[in-house]
Amino acid sequence: MTLQPAAPVVAQVPPDKVVLTIGDEKVTAGEIDRMIEMIPEQYRNQMRTTGRRQFADNIIRLKVMAQEARRRKLDETPAYKQQLAFQGEQLLAQSLYQNLLTTTKVDDAAARAYYDQHKSEYEMVKAHHILIRVKGSPVPLRKDQKDLTDEEALAKAKDIRKKLVDGADFATLAKAESDDVGSGANGGDVGEFGHGRMVAPFEQAALSLPIGQISEPVKSQFGYHIIRVDERKTKTFDEVRADIEKKLPPEIARKTMDDLKNNVSVVMDPEYFGPAPQAPAAPTLGPPPAAKAPPTAK
Repeated sequence: MTLQPAAPVVAQVPPDKVVLTIGDEKVTAGEIDRMIEMIPEQYRNQMRTTGRRQFADNIIRLKVMAQEARRRKLDETPAYKQQLAFQGEQLLAQSLYQNLLTTTKVDDAAARAYYDQHKSEYEMVKAHHILIRVKGSPVPLRKDQKDLTDEEALAKAKDIRKKLVDGADFATLAKAESDDVGSGANGGDVGEFGHGRMVAPFEQAALSLPIGQISEPVKSQFGYHIIRVDERKTKTFDEVRADIEKKLPPEIARKTMDDLKNNVSVVMDPEYFGPAPQAPAAPTLGPPPAAKAPPTAK
């Protein structure tokens, strides 16, 4: 039996009780609790229990220094007053943002509209793959395997794809040839995933590949992937509604703050701040641009 240490006993006192006196200044339990609320959340429980005295020591040091600063009339200097005003505005701006977050309610119509506009983001696929490692890949080289150049790896991937198209068993080849030993041991099964879960080239290929079709070799920083999508579905509104209701308030709050900024007349001195950034040039008619390299993988 494992013996767990007893939980610390924390004294419970009325919030208006004075629990700390520093010179002529008195601090109540309620004031201490509100100070603790201002520190990062991961430290709050400790400061309310085993770290309560340590927190008090920090408050004592802060208060003593502030009292001495007032005795020296540092709070009357222009620099202090300017900094205090600026920090006060920062606090007010943060308070507004938090108020917008807590008061914004996402109704059913807004949540459904967001779902309809972003339905493709909730698409999920189940897939298998075979990975052929290339030199420099972060995937460890398998025992007794040759470190293939890009050309050698691509040629091997194309050969494996041909075998699959000709009817070879995917799981058998994955177990024998895939350098992703984790999925290879399961016949190449990578399970179910959606947007943002895989490296970009793999994800883009899998989300666009018809069910059952064997992909051409897909290059990522790991090597060449041969992919087969087994199932594709889109999560229902009810499945993702809770996520949408968490996601929308910050977006709505940011838009509200952007609207506030845009509705206020602002004049910036170009000599002091420099010229405004140029708007992107309008597209011109002409031949399509050359194909770009695949997006950087995540």
